[in-house]
Amino acid sequence: MTKAELKEFLDAKVEEYDHPKFLEDDPLQIPHKFALKEDIEISAFLTATIAWGNRKSIINNANKLMDLMGNSPYDFVMTHTEENLSELSTFVHRTFNGIDLGYFVTSLQNIYQEHGGLETIFTQYQTKDSMQPAISEFKQLFFELPHQNRTQKHVSDPKKGSAAKRINMFLRWMVRDSSTGVDFGLWKGIAPSKLSCPLDVHSGNVARKLKLLKRKQNDAKALQELDKNLRKLDAVDPVKYDFALFGLGVFERF
Repeated sequence: MTKAELKEFLDAKVEEYDHPKFLEDDPLQIPHKFALKEDIEISAFLTATIAWGNRKSIINNANKLMDLMGNSPYDFVMTHTEENLSELSTFVHRTFNGIDLGYFVTSLQNIYQEHGGLETIFTQYQTKDSMQPAISEFKQLFFELPHQNRTQKHVSDPKKGSAAKRINMFLRWMVRDSSTGVDFGLWKGIAPSKLSCPLDVHSGNVARKLKLLKRKQNDAKALQELDKNLRKLDAVDPVKYDFALFGLGVFERF
């Protein structure tokens, strides 16, 4: 199909899936339980961190995680004790376990106390056309405290070739406009035009079928290629097409 036909097709799919009903079976429903900005940020970040595998399992475990934090994630992060951290030790989602979770809570406290919070870091280190360098800087700051090496794998680094699907998804949640009731639009200092599509097996396969992506691996180079082509369709809000690519792959087996 022509570029105009492709845009018309994908815009229609965006309209279909960028809708509150999308939340019924999506992990993004978790941060929608909260009203406080910091609760939304932290619950979204932790949910995105465990967002791989079966979506029902992700949602169930994210809810368990919020329960362990008394359904007040910001308060828990900022006031936790060693005893509180020990209560997290039983948590597990695939390879993310209580050790990892304990460090994430400790590091998040450090991020809010010493670095001005999650929004401040990503806003500070953004470049004029990308959030990928900011993700790399964030990882450096996130792991500045003593930690086990195993925990580092749960935050991806674009500079090491990763498509960083989960953090790009988290950034979409925080930055994209909230008018459809799906994303939050909380972080006003970052333009949606700088966001990258959360590239996974579903969106990658659909993008290849639509000739938006040639590279076979779902890595940082593939993300750059996909970013470039999505920006040709909408330079202001390119990552809105995440809904179309994901929906076509997951729900329509495109």
